[in-house]
Amino acid sequence: MLRIAALCLLVLLLPGRLAAEQAILSPQDVFHPVVGTQGMVASQEATATRVGLDVLKGGGNAVDAAVAVGFALAVTLPRAGNLGGGGFMLVHMAESGETLALDYREEAPAAAGRDLFLGPDGEVDNRRARFSYLSAGVPGSVAGLAAAQARFGRLSLAEVLAPAIRLAEEGLTVSSALAEGLAARAERLKAWPETARIFFKADGSPYRAGERLVQADLAWSLKQIARDGPEAFYKGEIGRRIAADMKANGGLITEADLAAYDVVWREPVAGRYRGYQIASMPPPSSGGIHLVQILNLLES
Repeated sequence: MLRIAALCLLVLLLPGRLAAEQAILSPQDVFHPVVGTQGMVASQEATATRVGLDVLKGGGNAVDAAVAVGFALAVTLPRAGNLGGGGFMLVHMAESGETLALDYREEAPAAAGRDLFLGPDGEVDNRRARFSYLSAGVPGSVAGLAAAQARFGRLSLAEVLAPAIRLAEEGLTVSSALAEGLAARAERLKAWPETARIFFKADGSPYRAGERLVQADLAWSLKQIARDGPEAFYKGEIGRRIAADMKANGGLITEADLAAYDVVWREPVAGRYRGYQIASMPPPSSGGIHLVQILNLLES
């Protein structure tokens, strides 16, 4: 089934040299600053972060790297970075000084209503709201990443998708964090036959750290997007398969919902803190407004 999730990543491209690669190995490592004078890539997963760094080294710009990392996370961080999610992107253009906010959050299907997640007693049914086909929104990740690439990227969409395709097709070395996550959530994940088939071995046991996880179906999807762009996801075979799966399992997303999805370019939320200009994501994100409010409080 589709999972609603958002990913967070940072890519900076500055004059000078690229920061050295550094992995966070323990909680204390977050207090060790990394300095880069030309570029820096940060995400929640090390392999995807290195993909972004390689794109920068290969001549791509910051948006090329961000989009490459976003698609790579669909392979390397399945609990957060995936094609069935959505997100926000803030892009600052150094030459013009322009800052743009890209909203590619998931949208509710047309058939969704106010009381969708209420049980017979009128209270929120946590299973329906979080662990059912009804909980899936119309995905925005593919449209958003492709829109950013088309507007600002230097490389082609196929080029920035290539590392993710390779990781899915040839296999990913399972990290300790991924192995622990799969084992801890085995009961919940195995409720879905396809999830169990992909993320667990034939005998039902979870993959262990250091073993290789191949995601052939995901590689197929990524190849369709690399060849045909976001149309493959929203109006092509991928979209038809999503709609069919939804219909078979009581979900709401239809082919019409997918075809109607579009991203929105918005004006960022703006503020100041101790002489610095702050730009962040506007609604429907709540984080940008909160950030400016918190800085206003801290300033005094």
